[in-house]
Amino acid sequence: MHVDLDDADFLAVFPLAGQGRGRLIGTVKGQPVNGSDALRFEDVNDRAIRSLKLEIAKTNWFSTYRVHHRVADHFRKGRAFLLGDAAHIHSPAGGQGMNTGIGDAINLAWKLKAVLDAKAPQALLDSYESERIGFARRLVATTDQAFTLATAEGGFANFVRLWLAPTALSSVFAFETAREFAFRTVSQVNVNYRRGPLSAGKAGGVHGGDRLPWVAADGVDNHQFLSEPVWQAHVYGEANPDLRRWCASRRLPLHAFVWTPRHGHAGIARGAFFLMRPDSYVALAQETASTETLDRYFVERGLSP
Repeated sequence: MHVDLDDADFLAVFPLAGQGRGRLIGTVKGQPVNGSDALRFEDVNDRAIRSLKLEIAKTNWFSTYRVHHRVADHFRKGRAFLLGDAAHIHSPAGGQGMNTGIGDAINLAWKLKAVLDAKAPQALLDSYESERIGFARRLVATTDQAFTLATAEGGFANFVRLWLAPTALSSVFAFETAREFAFRTVSQVNVNYRRGPLSAGKAGGVHGGDRLPWVAADGVDNHQFLSEPVWQAHVYGEANPDLRRWCASRRLPLHAFVWTPRHGHAGIARGAFFLMRPDSYVALAQETASTETLDRYFVERGLSP
């Protein structure tokens, strides 16, 4: 992504697949709100475009919109649920809207199916709001702050935007750790439900409620089994006979992985056991598998794998 932060129209450029294709997002200053529908691409100030040394040969699509930053008070009322832009809306400049909506959808979908299949009580549906609304509020708040900074006017705002922010960001992103943190934030793989009612335990650096760390080692990808949205068990080491019997009797898929240093680097301890939810999040994390703890997890929540 490339960003122009001068005092002309704010502009961000996102690369798209294909040669010479991109998406431009920006603000148009000095235009009446009620006349935004009549705006054309030619009405956009080209100063930011020239600053980025862009040449626009063809415009495939152009639209205008008003930016809102809002979150609904609740995501559920009885049999009605809100998700995606209906539940939370913010500036698209951060590229977070689609990921957030997909996260809402998969979180709600497996819970609806479990209730409809009589494998969970209706109370499970309350966890949709408790797991998703906190993240939505934080996202909208931070996106609002970033958008305000990028579009604010005045001497101090210009100083921060034109001099302080570019210098600071360039220095920070020179470090791989910072780039990795930014990637995990924008891709939302660091979103967790650790405080949620369906999360329990900790093994190594992985807590119940975390997204399972991705590791490909010795030709085995530990995420390959997550393509099917079902409850499943993962063990990083040898699966003991008691655990195998427990999973077999409940028709719960069990996947055993040979632990490697790569797993350790990702925070997965040797011998760790994870009960996986259908949405690729860890429900229960244990240093070593305990069938008694597994039984208690499902009984206490009224769930059936």
